[in-house]
Amino acid sequence: MSPRVVLIGPPGSGKSTVGRLLADRLGVAFRDTDTDVEVVAGKPVGDIFVEDGEERFRELEAAAVRLALAEHDGVLSLGGGAVMAETTRELLAGHSVVYLEVGLSQAVQRVGLASARPLLVLNPRSQLKKLMDARRPIYEGLAAVVVATDERKPDEVVDEIVKGLRP
Repeated sequence: MSPRVVLIGPPGSGKSTVGRLLADRLGVAFRDTDTDVEVVAGKPVGDIFVEDGEERFRELEAAAVRLALAEHDGVLSLGGGAVMAETTRELLAGHSVVYLEVGLSQAVQRVGLASARPLLVLNPRSQLKKLMDARRPIYEGLAAVVVATDERKPDEVVDEIVKGLRP
């Protein structure tokens, strides 16, 4: 078993919104590894970062990704930083990976500067830019399909993903 599509991208790229719509369009289930981590930990991602630290979150995240890739056959959304783990990158080989690309200004609008996202606490715009710059080459290297999401409606993004996935 293997996911039909794996969505990657930075915070604010639309992985959850587009993922749910894409799953509906394809007639499959949607799964988000951040939600899986929250279920296992029994608390929100932000609390895991504060109470247990980023290292613990990344351990839980890597385990959630490994499990989801092995047992989920629908649309899978990975947390923005999941691809930073080499083991995760290796596990993604051979999967239909779609990188949802977003510009900084759109990401800031979507995420908000008063974000509860743990890695964006201090100077969120600057932090988001650093994250996006560091992760972009990895996202691009993993993706079979890259879809720009700036100034586009989620349905338009889904249309392009579906077109890009056709053999």
